[in-house]
Amino acid sequence: MNHWIDTPERLKAHFSAWSHHKIVALDTEFVREKTYYPQLALVQLGVPGEALLIDPLVPGMAEELKPLLLDTSIRKIIHSPSEDLQAFSRGVGAVPVNIFDTQAAAALCGIGTGLGYQKLVEIITGNVLEKGETRSDWLKRPLTDSQCHYAADDVHYLHEVHDVLSGKLIELDRLHWLEADGERAVRNANHDVDDPFPHLSLSRAQGLDQNAQALLCRLLKWRDSKARSSDKPKSWILDNELAAFLARSAPTQYNAFIAILDRSPKAPRKFRSELWEEITRPLLDEELAIPAIKNADTIDKQKLRALQEAVAQHAAALNIPEGMLASRKHLEVLLEGRWPTALEGWRREQLEPVLGPHIPVPQA
Repeated sequence: MNHWIDTPERLKAHFSAWSHHKIVALDTEFVREKTYYPQLALVQLGVPGEALLIDPLVPGMAEELKPLLLDTSIRKIIHSPSEDLQAFSRGVGAVPVNIFDTQAAAALCGIGTGLGYQKLVEIITGNVLEKGETRSDWLKRPLTDSQCHYAADDVHYLHEVHDVLSGKLIELDRLHWLEADGERAVRNANHDVDDPFPHLSLSRAQGLDQNAQALLCRLLKWRDSKARSSDKPKSWILDNELAAFLARSAPTQYNAFIAILDRSPKAPRKFRSELWEEITRPLLDEELAIPAIKNADTIDKQKLRALQEAVAQHAAALNIPEGMLASRKHLEVLLEGRWPTALEGWRREQLEPVLGPHIPVPQA
């Protein structure tokens, strides 16, 4: 049974009736095409046989949702929650705790990596779900019957999926791995700040010298700050390709700078004077001292390959995707003798014995 919840009082009444439930399915619908932050448009909650479709746009609804989201005794089953957590943080002012990510759980069980909700439901339950409302306008009211049916399905099968996956994780003694990753995801959502070194995740930074990477880092940090403050998509402020080109060419004449922007269809129309100031302001010593993405020619490919092979072999033995253990980026950091923060916890416990012989003495 599905219930449309458009008053805080109705939500409070349902929560009272659910007081004995300690596992709740959770999902959201949000819109992000024209904003930096996801706009929370719908919250779905489910217990076996019942789903609540909650309108978070109603005044007072966020305050009524918070206690459940923050209740550590209630497990929230949610599929691939990174953007949902951002939507809750922005739209409700609270990030759900004690989460069970069914996408990550499936990977840790050896079922598959990066599985979408529909595919995972089909694998575990045999039910084939409709995908027709994926691109719906979830901010429009009233929602259609088709939208409501689609939204309810997003929580209807999560309990069955959870029961199967949690059982497998307990059998494999990996439930604490998933819980640790969930806690990290919640911490990251609660401390959502701009990346101090955004150039490191940009493939276009490879091949740039130290000065150009420092300038690129500055431009991307400026872009990210502007996107947050104006709540606009990053690409609307400055896209990655143009940022890398400006860092590489570093125009010294304003007319040349304007000519570059005019030739680019994605160039910003606003903030041009600010962008020019960021480009021409001298780089500081601390900016030049930032970590740089390594040129492929400077990486010891033999050592990197040895690490990759060791990770692949251990992942195969665990029957989990290699990416769940470590990425190439993480392995390049390991070659410098440092354990990335992302590999701390159960990943380091698994990897240190097998990677130890291939890396320099780790730094504390």
